Amino acid sequence: MQMVLDLLVPGIIAGVSCYGMAKGVDVYDALLQGAAKGLEILWRILPALVTLLTVVAMLRASGVLDLAAQALGPLLGFLGIPPETMGLMLVRPISGSAALGVGSELITTYGADSRIGRTAAVMLGSTETTFYTIAVYFGAAGIKKTRYAVPAALCADLAGFFFAALTVRIFFG
Repeated sequence: MQMVLDLLVPGIIAGVSCYGMAKGVDVYDALLQGAAKGLEILWRILPALVTLLTVVAMLRASGVLDLAAQALGPLLGFLGIPPETMGLMLVRPISGSAALGVGSELITTYGADSRIGRTAAVMLGSTETTFYTIAVYFGAAGIKKTRYAVPAALCADLAGFFFAALTVRIFFG
């Protein structure tokens, strides 16, 4: 089984190359054109990505994330969401790597089998890095006005956070 998995990606690449050659496509030229387009997209979205990462670092360093967690703790407790996950909920829509760091810290502190650890894990798996995704895809498509995409995506994130906590309570008590 492991050998099949090891050969899967090279097999797909070889298969696509053979198919392209059979259809008369200059596979190497198509690869170069695709790489050039990828670099153009990267060049367009790089400023947005750098800005997002800078904002996340500034929020964490300033202590704003900690203050928000303290302020919203009672509301979260009422909704059945562990208040300790507030940092994760604030960071997740902005940065996936920062959210993984917060989630890892929660799991290390409270344990992987704790309610908080399980809730953090389910939250990480059931929500998206909204602003990063919007910046990447809308930037790549050249869309400047997101209209209702951001509020709708944030509502979906809130629903994901709530139902992650509810699911953990239902299945693990």
